[in-house]
Order: sequence, then structure tokens, then C-alpha cells
Amino acid sequence: METKISLAPEILFHIGSFPVSNSFFWMLFITLVLIVSFVLTAKKMKVIPSGWQNILEILLDGGLKFITGIIGDEKKAKKIFPLIFTFFIFILFSNLFNFFPLQFSVFLLEGHEKIPVFRAVMADYGLVLVMTLIAFFAIQIIGIKESGIVSYLGKFFNFKSPIKFFLGIIELVSELSKVISLSFRLFGNIFAGEVLLTIILFLLPFVGPLPFMLLELMAALIQAFIFSALVLIFISLSSHHSEAEEEHA
Repeated sequence: METKISLAPEILFHIGSFPVSNSFFWMLFITLVLIVSFVLTAKKMKVIPSGWQNILEILLDGGLKFITGIIGDEKKAKKIFPLIFTFFIFILFSNLFNFFPLQFSVFLLEGHEKIPVFRAVMADYGLVLVMTLIAFFAIQIIGIKESGIVSYLGKFFNFKSPIKFFLGIIELVSELSKVISLSFRLFGNIFAGEVLLTIILFLLPFVGPLPFMLLELMAALIQAFIFSALVLIFISLSSHHSEAEEEHA
């Protein structure tokens, strides 16, 4: 039995010149499932919730209260909530779908090589990086909207004194490093878990992977929460910085 661990996703096929990898294919499948599920739930909304609607309303209400507690303003929290909740739900279900029973048994044959059709979405750094860049630009846009572009850029490029200029450059480097820290934290944990399960499945099939799968199940929830919470905190810090500037002025 051959165990293959690949850092890069495998290409399944091409649409024109666009390569479709197994992680991208899996992402499209999960996205479609989530969209259909939420649309069907919205169409069957009842005054007295039950089943999936009840779970969804608990998640929505709890998520909004959590965001309001961090931001400190319910009006602002409602504006930020769709972004944060989308991150949480998408990452959570992408991680949970890694436990799909047939994921490791569906292959495409290319010559003598087997290419897995499905791959953990968050184990593809390219997709994680794109998601992180969306979060990063959202943080910058919200910061600019709250304080104005001149005031916001002023915290990075301050020419009033050499010390303030140096501190502004450090602030800029710190801001850019958020892309690396957010993306590598999520990608590293999920990819490491995928590698661990692959090795354990090869060495101790059937019973051996079960304890590690339970740990990965916990990690699926934790990593979704950590990424979403960090994006929320960065947005909150950006917003609070704007308020502090206004009070100082």
C-alpha cells in the first residue's frame, strides 16, 4: 500500500487553461451544499423554529451576541456579523467535511497514479491565503471607513518626528504580518492533522485513527472559531483606533 502526502493539491482536470485541483473541487461542492441548505431553510422558516432552523437561529443569535460583546456596539456588530459568521461557518463545515466517509476512497486514475478526488480545503494554502486576503482587505476598508483614509494611513506614515515615523513603519509591518499569521495558523493545523491521520491510517488501520479523529473533530471547531475571532479582534482594534484618534483630536 502506497501512502502519498502532498503539500500541493493535485490537478483533476482543466477548464480551458484553468486547472481545477481536488481541494478547489471539494470547496465548490461544500459551498454548493451550504448554499442549498441555507436557501431551503430560509424557504421553510416557521414562527416556532424546529430542527435545523432551531440550530441555525441559536448559532445566529449566539454569534451576534459574541460579536457585539467584542465590538461594543450592536449597530456596528450587525454590519460585521455577515463576514465573521460566513468565515466561521465555511471553515467549520470545510473541516467537518474532511470526515466524509468516502473522501479517501474516491480516486481518478492517471496512468499508474491514483489522484484523490477530494482533499481538505484548508490544507490548500492557496485557498487559505485568498480567504485571509479577503479578511485583511476587509479590516483595512473598515478602518478607513471609520476614521477616513488620511487619518488611517497616518498611523502608518507619520512624518511629525523620526520616532513616530519609525513606530508607523513597525505598525505597517505588524499589519502586513497578519496575512502570514492568520493563513499559516489555519493551514498548518489542518494540514498537520491530515498528515497525521494519513500516517496513522497506514500504520494502524480501522481502530488506530479513531482517537486522533476525535482530536481533529475538536480542532475543526477550534480552528474555525480562532480564525473568525482573530479577524473580529483585528476589526475591533482598527475601529477602536479610529475612535481613540477622534477623542485625541
